[in-house]
Amino acid sequence: MSDILLTNINSVEPMFDEPTTVSKPSKRWRLASATTPSFVVLNVQPDAFSGIDQTSLNAMVRKKKVDQLLEAHEVLFDVLSLLWLTLILDTLCAIALATQQPTKDLKEGPPVSQTQPLITNIMWRNILSQAVYQIAVGLTLNFKGESIFHVNEKVKNTLILNISALCQVFNLVNAKKLEKKNKLFWGTTGIAIVLEVVAVEFFKKFGDTERLSWGQWAACIGVAAVSWPIGFLVKYIPFWSCGTAEEVLLGCMSDIFLTNTNSVEPMLDEPTTVSKPSKRRLASATTPSFVVLNVQPDAFSGIDQTSLNAMVREKNVDQLLVAGGVVGVAGALKTDIKNGIGGAVDDVALRQAAFGSNTYQRQPAKSLIHFAVEACKDLTILVLLLCATLSLGFGIKEQGLKEGWYDSASIFVAVLLVISVSTVSNFWQNRQFQRLSKVSNNIKVDVVRNGRSDQQTSIFDIVVGDVVCVKSGDQVPADGLFLNGHSLQVDESSMTGKGGCVEVNSDKNPFLLSGTKVADGYARMLVTSVGMNTTWGQTMSTISGDTNEHTPLQARLHKLTSSIGKVGLAVAFLVLVVLLVRYFTGNTEDENGNQEFIGSKTKVVDMVNSVVRIIEAAVTIVIAAIPEGLSLAVTLILASSMEGMMADQAMVRKLSACETMGSATTICTDKTGILTLNQMEVTKFWLGQDPVEVSSSISTNLLNLIHQGVALNTFGSVYRAISGSKFEFSGSPIEKAILSWAVRKLDMDMETTKLSCTILHVEPFNSEKKRSGVSMRSNADNTIHVHWKGAAEMILAMCSSYYDASGSMKDLDDGERMKFEQIIEGMASRSLRCIAFAHKQIPEEDHGIGVGLKKLKEDNLTLIGLVGIEDPCRPGVREAVETCRCAGVDVKMITGDNIFIARAIATDCGILRPDQGTTSEVVVEGEVFRKYTPEERMEKVGKIRVMARSSPFDKHLMVQCLKQKGHVVAVTGDCTYDAPALMEADIGLCMGIQGTQVAKESSDIIILDDNFDSIARVFMWGRFVHYNVQKFIQLQLTATLAALVINVVAVVSAHEVLFDVLSLLWLTLILDTLCAIALATQQPTKDLKEGPPVSQTQPLITNIMWRNILSQAVYQIAVGLTLNFKGESIFHVNEKVKNTLIFNISALCQVFNLVNAKKLEKKNKLFWGTIGIAIVLEVVAVEFLKKFGDTERLSWGQWAACIGVAAVSWPIGFLVNYIPV
Repeated sequence: MSDILLTNINSVEPMFDEPTTVSKPSKRWRLASATTPSFVVLNVQPDAFSGIDQTSLNAMVRKKKVDQLLEAHEVLFDVLSLLWLTLILDTLCAIALATQQPTKDLKEGPPVSQTQPLITNIMWRNILSQAVYQIAVGLTLNFKGESIFHVNEKVKNTLILNISALCQVFNLVNAKKLEKKNKLFWGTTGIAIVLEVVAVEFFKKFGDTERLSWGQWAACIGVAAVSWPIGFLVKYIPFWSCGTAEEVLLGCMSDIFLTNTNSVEPMLDEPTTVSKPSKRRLASATTPSFVVLNVQPDAFSGIDQTSLNAMVREKNVDQLLVAGGVVGVAGALKTDIKNGIGGAVDDVALRQAAFGSNTYQRQPAKSLIHFAVEACKDLTILVLLLCATLSLGFGIKEQGLKEGWYDSASIFVAVLLVISVSTVSNFWQNRQFQRLSKVSNNIKVDVVRNGRSDQQTSIFDIVVGDVVCVKSGDQVPADGLFLNGHSLQVDESSMTGKGGCVEVNSDKNPFLLSGTKVADGYARMLVTSVGMNTTWGQTMSTISGDTNEHTPLQARLHKLTSSIGKVGLAVAFLVLVVLLVRYFTGNTEDENGNQEFIGSKTKVVDMVNSVVRIIEAAVTIVIAAIPEGLSLAVTLILASSMEGMMADQAMVRKLSACETMGSATTICTDKTGILTLNQMEVTKFWLGQDPVEVSSSISTNLLNLIHQGVALNTFGSVYRAISGSKFEFSGSPIEKAILSWAVRKLDMDMETTKLSCTILHVEPFNSEKKRSGVSMRSNADNTIHVHWKGAAEMILAMCSSYYDASGSMKDLDDGERMKFEQIIEGMASRSLRCIAFAHKQIPEEDHGIGVGLKKLKEDNLTLIGLVGIEDPCRPGVREAVETCRCAGVDVKMITGDNIFIARAIATDCGILRPDQGTTSEVVVEGEVFRKYTPEERMEKVGKIRVMARSSPFDKHLMVQCLKQKGHVVAVTGDCTYDAPALMEADIGLCMGIQGTQVAKESSDIIILDDNFDSIARVFMWGRFVHYNVQKFIQLQLTATLAALVINVVAVVSAHEVLFDVLSLLWLTLILDTLCAIALATQQPTKDLKEGPPVSQTQPLITNIMWRNILSQAVYQIAVGLTLNFKGESIFHVNEKVKNTLIFNISALCQVFNLVNAKKLEKKNKLFWGTIGIAIVLEVVAVEFLKKFGDTERLSWGQWAACIGVAAVSWPIGFLVNYIPV
């Protein structure tokens, strides 16, 4: 670098204190901050003063030419202009930025470094790119502006000032992420623009400016708007991410990790090597806060990754034995089987560098260009492009090159706008699905790191060597080996294609494959392969995440569009035949009243031109008949609804569910976590038939049994960092509640209790059995015990004796059993979930085959005690249930709890009335429902409100019965066994917090907050989609029908179309697209909660819609035809103004009809903003685009007449509501 400043060697210090070996580079030294340079070398450029003409300068001084001197020193921006640009506008920009709120992307980046320069290299890149553009524009206009715009110097200077100010505004918007919510930001930006207009147009005396024409304003906005694409494109310019040379060098080294000097420890058991950098560093008072660690390529030299991957995929037990078994592999991976890996940042990064990350290569997403090409394939677009091409040829032929291209250019611009809107909307919808896919794929996994087993980690952060906990319903996150666990059943059908579950254990089959599902049991696994090294990763990398799903509504609309298009095509063909017959029979006249076709006397060129005009008129009729805006409108409304549902805590997995929810008539909901808060706490404890408040009243022997039953018969865990700190509990809500009670109230030490016993066999809890059990051997006396925990009445049925508070065992006869049943019913009636603990000591000879026992003893148990767990109802759930009932949606609660607690919770939530008893047909148990005959089930299923003690099979059976009766059923689920019911239902709703991965993949919508109120809002969104689409159909068909009839009558009577191609595009595509955007920006209204569900069998266009369509279309047709034949005499105008009036009234009728279709609400500013844009565009089209739109400017009186005639749509829309249908 020739412009480097060279300083004395004394200012350079080594980077490290220890001696290092320094290579001999060329003599390059750097400026030290603490010293003054003794000399500077400057590289003088020969053309450094190329801008100076020495001869002219000498002559100017010799001849004392003052004018020439002043001209050379003239400023472009005076003091007032500079104050405006650098103070007033920048103050408004600062206010706009200050009104923003923190965005989500701030959570993703690293902390702000206190040592980085205030102006980063990214900022310099953005500053220079925008500044260079503004300088280029300013200087170009300064020297060539007068000739470019054909204006005087004052107007030129005004243009430069205006463009500079608008560049500031566009650059401000460029610097902010576009968000709809920040109204203060956009308001401040709008104020800045208004002030700029005022400064230019009204303060000419103060600001020394000149008023600009509309064209000049458009040019200024267009030139300034280039700041947007520049801001987008410069992001792809590479830049140095660090300021100093050392930081740049370190940033380029991908295999270097930076750690604090105070926390440097060997990453593995073997010593690490510190690299020796060159002795170059700025002389400063601080010590570097990092050291450089080279990742050793042989850190895991004992592992052959390829062989390890193949061993797990092929399930090669012999090869595993050769490697030393699971323990040998764990040792090679430097993993502690009990405590997992350390989990430090450098350890995780080292493993990712050695074995890869747990991600797979996704197929590239469809680009914007792809959607643009797809939009161009539309038949209507192709026809329009053909029309534009023909119009261009004949226009140039008839009117010359100067004006003959206007009509075709207008069509091309209109087509381009339509393609752009369609492309952007489809691209937006596709990106929404991708974002939702990323959220749904980011599964949380339980890992063991640094001895903690309750750490929730993203599946993408799993590394080789991790110890992962999997349980029923989980997806296996990576390939690995079984470490320990019980009753693990894995569904490998997604990988092998074979049905059924495979048992995984430490003996015969210790292999776990990524992507498979855990059907039952739990285990710990050692991760051996991740990402693209797994079969699952390789398979997923070949699957495209893009969806071409079409909803039933979209399919029906496509069918409707095709039908209308065929009608239009038939009409156009008839008109074509009629016009051709009339032309060739000599029944048509030209503009001068002469007969157009005179047999052989007619020139071939004239005949061809006439035939082409006739064909063009027929094509115009076809264009008028095809409602192409329908598909675009549905896409916009669905995409907007998906975004709104996401904001309401509902993530859509299948697009069709957006609209199906609007047709739901019944919802079968779970209780726990949906109707209740899922915040459980043990509030009652019974030993024998007496409630117990303190542990001191419990005998030591009985207390030990309780500790064993709680600590060993659970998948949960207890963690305490240091003595005296708070306990942390993991597991299901019930397990956490019981563990918290046992630790805090009964002084249980979970780790000590586990060490005192050896677990022999485990039967995990599932929704069918309602209980879990464990057999264990006491290390103290070698005795064997079985512990059961589960639903109180089920455990009670397995018991023949019970313990009282003193620890004495008593027989459980019928009388005593009835007392316990009353205790259980009493707790259930107070909405307490009742859990029972039972125990049995088993002699060695009765234990079967010991450790290999597959079924625990389930009879003659001794009841230890009962606990009552409180789970309060969610706030607002009663109102949400009432909302569903008012909307015609029947709410049924299906729970595994007993009938008493089910009735209590259902009454609290409003599902049951207080007078509905447990003996009625409203509340049944799953077993009773299962035993009904098919005829009885079909008869009673509609009356059932609550099903207690139900299994997943009962839920599935109820969904089938309801669907057979014609109901549209939504069902909630969260466990693996709910998957069949979720898939059977019309809409499967899975809980985002408690739901297993299997349940989520079987669902259509994921409720992210597990709240029933969110489900109620989803119903409203479904109806919102359907009703908004119907509103748009009504608007589109009204405009289509009116334009079609007017054009047909005009062609047949006057031999020319009233609405040309461009006018039709404006009326049926551009304006209707704005209408679709306006409808899509709405929010579900309260009236949606009052009507019945949307019927899936009713026609898409209802009788009420036909009434509204025909009334508005008849009015528009009457107005259009009246003005077509009598408009010139009514308004005393020429034909061109008359046609402009007809076009303007038709467009304004669309706007008024849109407002007519929507309930007037002040809150929806986006809706009214879109309406305002439509009106402004209509004004621009009529007043300023006369050459392109073939329109004439209208007077104030004519505008008032247009608005008045169009406004009649309002009273018509009101009056037709009283016409019976």
